[in-house]
Amino acid sequence: MIRLRCVIALVLSVVATFALKAEVGDSVGVNLPEFTLTAPASQSLIQGQELSGDELRRMSTLNVADAVRFLSGLQLKDYGGVGGVKTLDIRSLGSNHLGVFYDGVALGNAQNGQIDLGRYSLDNVEAISFYTGQKSDIFTTARDLGSAGSLYIRTRRPVFADSKRYNLMLRMRGGSFGLLNPSINIDYKINRNLSATLSAEYTYATGKYRFHLRGYYPDGSVAWDTTATRVNGDVKALRTELTFFGRYSGGDYTAKVYYYDSERGIPGAIVNNVFKNSQRQWDRNLFVQSNWKGYVSQRVSLMANAKYARDYMHYLNPDTTQRYIDNKFYQDELYASMAVKADLTRRWIINAAADYLYNNLASTLTNFVYPHRHTLMFALASRLDLGIVRVQGNVLLNNVNDYTSIPEGIQVDGERRRHSSRTAFSGGLYADCKPINNNNLHVRAYLKRSFRMPTFNDLYYTDIGNESLNPEYVTQWGLGATERLDFESTAWQYVEVRGECYLNNVKDKIIAVPKGNSQYRWMMMNIGKVRIYGAEVNASAALNPFSDFTAGARVAYTFQRAMDLSNPKDNLDEYATYKGQIAYVPRHSASANIFVDWKGFELNYSYMYVGERWRSSSNYAGNRVAPWWTHDAALAYTRNVRATTLRLQLEVNNLFDRQYEIILNYPMPGRNWRLSLTATF
Repeated sequence: MIRLRCVIALVLSVVATFALKAEVGDSVGVNLPEFTLTAPASQSLIQGQELSGDELRRMSTLNVADAVRFLSGLQLKDYGGVGGVKTLDIRSLGSNHLGVFYDGVALGNAQNGQIDLGRYSLDNVEAISFYTGQKSDIFTTARDLGSAGSLYIRTRRPVFADSKRYNLMLRMRGGSFGLLNPSINIDYKINRNLSATLSAEYTYATGKYRFHLRGYYPDGSVAWDTTATRVNGDVKALRTELTFFGRYSGGDYTAKVYYYDSERGIPGAIVNNVFKNSQRQWDRNLFVQSNWKGYVSQRVSLMANAKYARDYMHYLNPDTTQRYIDNKFYQDELYASMAVKADLTRRWIINAAADYLYNNLASTLTNFVYPHRHTLMFALASRLDLGIVRVQGNVLLNNVNDYTSIPEGIQVDGERRRHSSRTAFSGGLYADCKPINNNNLHVRAYLKRSFRMPTFNDLYYTDIGNESLNPEYVTQWGLGATERLDFESTAWQYVEVRGECYLNNVKDKIIAVPKGNSQYRWMMMNIGKVRIYGAEVNASAALNPFSDFTAGARVAYTFQRAMDLSNPKDNLDEYATYKGQIAYVPRHSASANIFVDWKGFELNYSYMYVGERWRSSSNYAGNRVAPWWTHDAALAYTRNVRATTLRLQLEVNNLFDRQYEIILNYPMPGRNWRLSLTATF
């Protein structure tokens, strides 16, 4: 608690200092010109996908994970229910190759590399954007340039009308699974240059729902057909978030304190006629972060980021018929970054960035080695505008040093501590061509090489980790085109079509293999190789045929062929893994979203399709996971009553009660509903 209080006090003192500086600047009448630090979307060299504003509000979504299902190139791994873990896989490369950034600063988990997006509510989110490779804005951190793809979550920045000093939003949700979800958002204008937002919500759900599950023999025939109730999926979670937004004559800054506390049941897989599990998990996550941007002159800008995070996880499996487990994990993260951008000419920009990252992990596991990791990242990025062609590139140097303790009773040359060091280079090259003047057709190509370090679990988990693991390397190739038509004098507002073909190669993929002849003891190895090629097509349109009526649609289709090339000798029978589609990657997937707005009424319809998958690279019938599709709908009505805006929304998900699984033996809910009432003052 002392450490927490010190960190919070430090952040608040920084905020107060900037606020005082802003006030002093105002008193002497200093008014320097403002600079825009990000490029307009219409000039983006690298095309991304974004969900924002009204589009997010209309969707039948409760958290960030629900929303990003509609972005092509991302596959959601959902273990079911309100409290189920929800992670993302980027173009079959795995969750660890996706960087997730919350208000510009990366979310981290050195233990297993997994970011559970089900924890992040949409109540305070303004926009979600996704980029393969990296975003167009090179004025960024070194850490931002290191991932195969990036997901950016941007929270809402307060806007005050006229002379108002505060905004207040109250929301109450309820629905299936015993869901109760009250939330509150308060914006307060401290002075002309400093404002604050407090966002808090509580989620309670029993997590119980009926399901229908079938199992199959290797020949494809039905082995069992069961209807039961999913239990032990309850959740109680509290999220609080306090953010300060400030500006002064030389730039702007933010400071954020975030806290999440949850207890949840882990329903487990439905196997061997076991329908009830007793595992529990407790999580407490705290982070304090700040971001500052300013400029030295009209050509030179500076940016600094800092973060401290403390994560606690307690996992309990009291079932002694399996294996009693009661483990606790504690993670600390310290992060600091500095970047400088220089506009050498009107057409040539460079950026240099240096990041430092410290992680440690403690656990109650027997013979745990208590790893500490120091990571240094140095990046140089440049962007050149040649008119018809624009080029952007970067190089990134990573140096990682791990220190681990040697367990009691084990002597290695009399030492009590080990040290290992790894250095890796990565980088990318991007080009955009606009072949026709006065036309919004853009042709884009890119090449990127990235890597991901083995997690602490990969390296050091007791009896499973392998300290000799190499990083996974990924090479990405892509070629695509975008065409956008804007209309001024017709009912149509715009039509946009985007397509891309890509090829990804993964070297030294980290996979789990049996240890010796036992199927009950495993270890991590660098023997995996994967080749992925695919194509994505996205289209969106909006029209406004008459006053008070707006309609629009967004559709997406993805094809992926992700081949396991780890063992060329394993190609002799129907159970072979060589050139098999890797686990849980569909060859075909698609989504559609359609909305209609009329005089305060909003109707939104969503469709999601995911083709057949396999639970391993051995693509025989017994490993097949059936395709699934769902239909969701939401109807809302918004009305202004004096100074208050009221919004009532009804959401019905899985309209036709489709029984399906995203992960084998983890049945998803059938038809379910949510009703919410929002009041904004």
